Amino acid sequence: MQYIGNIIRPPSEADSIILQVTVGCSYNKCTFCGAYKEQSFAIKSEQVVDEDLQFARSYCRNQKRLFLADGDVLILSQRRLIEILLKIRKNLPWVTKVSLYGNARAVRNKSLTQLQELKGLGLDRIYLGLESGCTEVLDLVQKGETHETMVDAGRKIRQAGLFLSVTALLGLGGSVLSEKHAKETAEALNKIGPNQIAVLTLMVLQNSPLGQRAASGDFILPDSQQMLRELHLLISGLNSNRCQFHANHASSYLPLAGRLPRDKDVLLRTIENALAGSVPTVPESWRAL
Repeated sequence: MQYIGNIIRPPSEADSIILQVTVGCSYNKCTFCGAYKEQSFAIKSEQVVDEDLQFARSYCRNQKRLFLADGDVLILSQRRLIEILLKIRKNLPWVTKVSLYGNARAVRNKSLTQLQELKGLGLDRIYLGLESGCTEVLDLVQKGETHETMVDAGRKIRQAGLFLSVTALLGLGGSVLSEKHAKETAEALNKIGPNQIAVLTLMVLQNSPLGQRAASGDFILPDSQQMLRELHLLISGLNSNRCQFHANHASSYLPLAGRLPRDKDVLLRTIENALAGSVPTVPESWRAL
């Protein structure tokens, strides 16, 4: 595979074929993200993508899932996405599920009919980075979205019949907006009703604008106890929507996973026990992105 830059994919795509069709992120303004700050957005040529498909055809026959990288594939034109999905179907007929990252901006550029068309051609799952349901937090990190636009994007994906995995980021509001961030993120998730919620914990990157704010003292990252209280508040605010829940990313202080609403009480008790010191948390030196 002819990869350019660092390939970033969801943890659940660890065993997938990774087909890079774009490089970087077309927006690339979020202050907390350092993933693509030194990488200009580009669309890979059809020739290169075709060559990678032929490689996968020869060497990836045991992998049933495929992830389209990088961070902004849904921004491609409908024509180009259709071409890619048709080529996957032709060259890798054993692949049963195709997934990609889709930001709210890209979702807005697709009609419901277009999303349904992509689903009919094999697209199965979209990963949407909500990060926060709090408009004030979204503004502070220059996400370019609001509570309402994020909810609308998530709902459109669900309406198209696609599996929706939504990511939220603990600590993004800093110490000052921690409670508001948790409550309004839960509210947004309730309105969207995703199939999966993935909660990560903010690790401030030095090469990011948010890292510069933290270095100057303008942004105060919540400590591990406040992060746990934020997680408790978020889960407490989730209603009865059925979904998978994961807070077991390498960045987490307390790895948790379960199904909601079935495991809600167990998850909350585990956090309470960790806050009380009876359940160990992950040491700072063990955390990673």
